Amino acid sequence: MFAASLTQAQNQPATQPAETSAATAKPADTKAVPAKPAAAAATVKKDEKKKVEEPKIPGVTIVRANGTFLGLEVVGGNFKLTFYDKKKKPMAVDVTRASAKWPNFRAPGDNRTMLNGSGTALVGAKPVVPPFNFTVYITLLKGEGDQAKAVESFVVPFHS
Repeated sequence: MFAASLTQAQNQPATQPAETSAATAKPADTKAVPAKPAAAAATVKKDEKKKVEEPKIPGVTIVRANGTFLGLEVVGGNFKLTFYDKKKKPMAVDVTRASAKWPNFRAPGDNRTMLNGSGTALVGAKPVVPPFNFTVYITLLKGEGDQAKAVESFVVPFHS
């Protein structure tokens, strides 16, 4: 098909554009016509910005009751819980710590760890062993020691 279209294109005579001089052109012909209306161009630019500005939360995304987000992932063999605002931009940790519980496939009982503050995230101390296909129970805590209170809890189907 490609060769047939090439031979047809070669057999057709080339057309010359019509010549117009400035003297014979009408005033309406000399105006430049914009390819896109200004409103449509502005809409396209806004859509491009929205696509670029939409950050992706690494790991499993958890939606909180207040409209903010959490990102749960395994980094360096341990759970890492990162906090994000309503626009999915990183924010400061707003709890003291978190606890995580997940099934232990190699022995009876469950694996448990506390996720403590490390920079702008909470990081666990106990290694997470693959395969990463299980349910994690996350509890966010505020306060220290016996005064710590559970403020939120999540059941997260973890797949990585």
